[in-house]
Amino acid sequence: MTEASGTILAYIGTYTRGKSEGIYCFRLDPETGALSLVGTTGGVQNPSFVTLHPSGQFLYSVSEVGQANGRPGGAVAALAVDRGSGALTLLNQQSSGGTGPCHVNVDRTGKYVLVANYASGSTAMLPIQADGSLGEASDFHQHAGSSADPRRQAGPHAHSANLAPDNRFAFICDLGLDQVLSYRLDLAAGAFPPNDPPYATLHPGAGPRHMVFHPSGRYAYVINELDSTLTAFGYDAARGALTEIQTITTLPEGFDGTNYPADVHVSQDGRFLYGSNRGHDSIVTFAVEASNGKLSQVGHTSTQGEYPRNFNIDPSGRWMYAANQNTDNIVAYRIDPASGMPEPTGDQLEVPIPVCIQFLTI
Repeated sequence: MTEASGTILAYIGTYTRGKSEGIYCFRLDPETGALSLVGTTGGVQNPSFVTLHPSGQFLYSVSEVGQANGRPGGAVAALAVDRGSGALTLLNQQSSGGTGPCHVNVDRTGKYVLVANYASGSTAMLPIQADGSLGEASDFHQHAGSSADPRRQAGPHAHSANLAPDNRFAFICDLGLDQVLSYRLDLAAGAFPPNDPPYATLHPGAGPRHMVFHPSGRYAYVINELDSTLTAFGYDAARGALTEIQTITTLPEGFDGTNYPADVHVSQDGRFLYGSNRGHDSIVTFAVEASNGKLSQVGHTSTQGEYPRNFNIDPSGRWMYAANQNTDNIVAYRIDPASGMPEPTGDQLEVPIPVCIQFLTI
C-alpha cells in the first residue's frame, strides 16, 4: 500500500465471492470527495461489516459464515492498522458464538467487541487484548421468540449491536422479534446483563435492523427492514430506556414495489437523518425537529445502482457514499448543508459486492 499519512481512509467490507478480495482501503480527497484505491486485504471470509477501534490502531470484521475454523458458527476477525500506510494485518479470529454474524461494534473504551449473529439470533461480547487481538467470548446471549412474518420472523435474528452515547448500555436490534433489546455494559466483569426495561417493542412485522443515536443524546432512530419504516424514540439515558415517538415511511408516496431498508445515519449537526432503501434504490433524507426528535421527509436521491446495503458520511460531514451491493459500485455525494440532500458528485468506484463503509482519520 502507498503512503496515506495525514489523510482520511475508507475501509469497505465485502462478500468474498466472485471477484472480491476482502476488505478494500481507499483514500479520500477532502476537496473533491473522490476516493482512490490504496489496497486490499484478504484472509477473512465474507468480511461484510467492519468497524474501527477508538484508537484507530485496529479494525474488527465479522466473518459472515455458517461455519468457521471447522466448527459451526461465524467468526470475528481482528486486524492491525498500519498508521503510515493504512495496510491491515490479520491478528486472529475468534468464534462469534453463532451463525451468520452481520454486525460488529467496539465499546467506547476500546476494551470489548460486541457482535450480532443474524442467522442464529444471538449476541456475544469478546475481550480485546493489549495487542488488539481478540479473546474468546466473555459473555453471550441467545435471543428467543418470534413475530408476525412467518418467513422472516419465525425466530430471532440479531441484526446490529449499538452502544449508548455514554457507553453504559448496549442495544441489539432483533429483526425476528420486533424488539430492540437493552443490556447494561459491565466492563469490569466483561458482561452485558439484561437491562430493566429489557427491550423496546416495535410494531408487528417491522423488522428492526440498524440504529443510530441523535448527537443530542435525547433521541434514537431505528430503521425497519420488513415494512419500510423508520421509528423515532425518545431516550432516557439514566435508565437506558426507549420510548416510541413516531414511525414514518422511508418510501415516496405511490411506490408499491418490493423494498428493504438497510442502514441509517444522522448528520453531525443533528438536523438531518438518512436511510437506505434496497428496492427503491435510494437514500431518503429526513429533517429532524430539534424540539421533539420527530422526522419529516425531505426527499429521495437515487443510489445509481441496485440494493444499497449500507452507506456512510465522512468525518467532515460533507461527503456521503452509498454501497450498491448488487451492482458492485460505490457512489459519492456532496451533502447540501442547507437542504441536507445528498447530491451526486459524478464519482463512482467499482468494488465487488460492497456492503459496509467505515472511515479512519490518520
